[in-house]
Amino acid sequence: MDWLERIARLRQWSQRGTRAPHKPLLLLYALGRYREDPDGGLRYTAVERDLQRLLAEYGPPHRTTPAYPFHHLVGDGVWEVRTDRGPGSPGSGVRDLRETGATGRLAPDLRAALRREPDLLGRIARLLLDLHFPPSLHGELCEAVGLEAEPAGRLAAVRGRRRDPRMRELVLTAYEYRCAFCGYDGRIGAVPVGLEAAHVRWWAFGGPDEVENGLCLCALHHKLFDKGVLGVGDDRRVLVSQRFVGHSPAAREHVTALAGRPLIGPQPGARPVAAAHRDWHAQQVFHGEPRPAAAV
Repeated sequence: MDWLERIARLRQWSQRGTRAPHKPLLLLYALGRYREDPDGGLRYTAVERDLQRLLAEYGPPHRTTPAYPFHHLVGDGVWEVRTDRGPGSPGSGVRDLRETGATGRLAPDLRAALRREPDLLGRIARLLLDLHFPPSLHGELCEAVGLEAEPAGRLAAVRGRRRDPRMRELVLTAYEYRCAFCGYDGRIGAVPVGLEAAHVRWWAFGGPDEVENGLCLCALHHKLFDKGVLGVGDDRRVLVSQRFVGHSPAAREHVTALAGRPLIGPQPGARPVAAAHRDWHAQQVFHGEPRPAAAV
C-alpha cells in the first residue's frame, strides 16, 4: 500500500479553490503525538482545544470545528475512532464526541507501516505540508504540532506538478527587488536579503508560478500575508485585517500603517497581480474585514 498516494487523495470538501485543511491539520497533529507516544490515543475532549487552536490559526477564515475531521477522517482509511461503547465514531456532532468518550488514533495498518519505515512519518508530514500550506508556514506549523521539518524528496511530483525555479527571480525582478508593501530593499553586496516571492493564490491550491500570481515581499510581510493579516484590495492597495492587534510603535509602523497604501510595483511592462488570484486570497486567506486607510 502506498501511504503517500492515499494521503495525497484525502477526500476534502472542495468548491472553486475553497480551503478545507481540517483533515491535514488533524493528521499532522496525530503524527506529532504518535512521535511522542506511538501507542497512545487522542481523546476528543483532551485534544479539542489544541485542534481548535490549529484550525483558528491555520484553517480557513470562517469559524469551523475539529469535530468534522475527527469523524470524517475515518472514511479515508488512515484514522480510527472508538468510544466508551466500542469501535466506531458516534458522528460529527461535538456533543456526541464529547459524551461518548470518543478517542481517535492513526489506523492500525498505518501505525504498522510507521514502525516498519522510520522515515515514513517525515515523508507524510512533508507531503501534507506541501499539498495544503505555503512554505512560509511549514516551520512554525511543524513546531505547533511537535514535528521536525523534513527535506523535500519525491513528493513534489505526487500531483504531477513541479514548482518553477524561475519564479523567485521573475517576481523579484518585476518588483525591482523591493517589498511591494513597505519598500524594503536590503542587500549584502549585490545579494538581496530578506526578500521573497510570495504566491498570492497558494501553489497548493492551483496557484501558478507566474508574475501575475506573485508579489515581492519582505520576510515579515510575506508571513503576515500568508497568515491573512495582510491582503491586496481591488484598487491594488494594501489591506490590513481588523483582527490584527498590535500596540507597539513597531506594530503600528510595520503593519497597521500599511492600510490603504498603494502597492509598490510592479515595474512598467510587468503584469500586476491578476484579479482572480487576488480574489482567491481575499476569500480564502485574509481574515475578517479590512481596516480603513491609515491617516496620512
